[in-house]
Amino acid sequence: MSREVLAPGKLMIAGEYAVLDGAPALVLAVNRGVRCIVEESDTLEIITPDGDDRFVRPVLKDTPSKYTFSAWNPTDLPEKPGFGGSAAACVAACIAAGTPAEEAISIHRAVQGGGSGADVAASIHGGMIRFHAGQSTSVSPVRPVVIWSGKSAKTQPLIDQYRSWSDRSDFVRESAAIVDSFHEDPVARLQENAHLLQHMAIVSGLRYATPRLAAIASTAQRYGGAAKPSGAGGGDCAIALFPDPEAEQAFRSDCLKRGWTLIDVDVASGTHSSG
Repeated sequence: MSREVLAPGKLMIAGEYAVLDGAPALVLAVNRGVRCIVEESDTLEIITPDGDDRFVRPVLKDTPSKYTFSAWNPTDLPEKPGFGGSAAACVAACIAAGTPAEEAISIHRAVQGGGSGADVAASIHGGMIRFHAGQSTSVSPVRPVVIWSGKSAKTQPLIDQYRSWSDRSDFVRESAAIVDSFHEDPVARLQENAHLLQHMAIVSGLRYATPRLAAIASTAQRYGGAAKPSGAGGGDCAIALFPDPEAEQAFRSDCLKRGWTLIDVDVASGTHSSG
């Protein structure tokens, strides 16, 4: 007898980096995450796609069963986009072991060596959340266009560079103001957040934008929209919002003509078990 646990991945909509300093962020749970199949066994067996079980073993070590982790709804891209897979796996492991999902926040932070916990919270709760000081509040979700930048990015070096920048107070305050007024005008606020993050990257020396990400942003603006990297930048995915469906469709068509890859995502519910 077996059961299945599905844990969604995430997209950072607004507030990245500043969330590390306690500012709020908006995070969207998406239907690309982690699947865990749990089968009865007298011994503990953990199977992961790459053999890395650091984020799941701490919670599974005392609950013998066979746990097989795999990507849920993966892309066909040669490199793996950053949808928060380690956070989703950690939450899936908690649900699989019958442990409160909230414990994944401290487990993930301990293994990773830091982090805000926003990606874990998105996987737990689903939908779109405002994450602030460890607390999650459900908000109306946006549905961005997701564009692959063409390469993956390593988040930790970028976070380390951000934390080495001492004069962060104005950035954190302005980021919080954008998040708190985001739903008044999502396109305008996404654009403001993009500009704020670009300025932060310049003054801190952080390698945030790439030529592809910059081109995606300028193309979105051409159609009256806004685009920015989702998360730490340096590669991975960009998200774009538009004022109307016609503008969004025009942007999508332009992306395809340019050979850019669009990644279909939908809003996902929180981590759940079946079977």
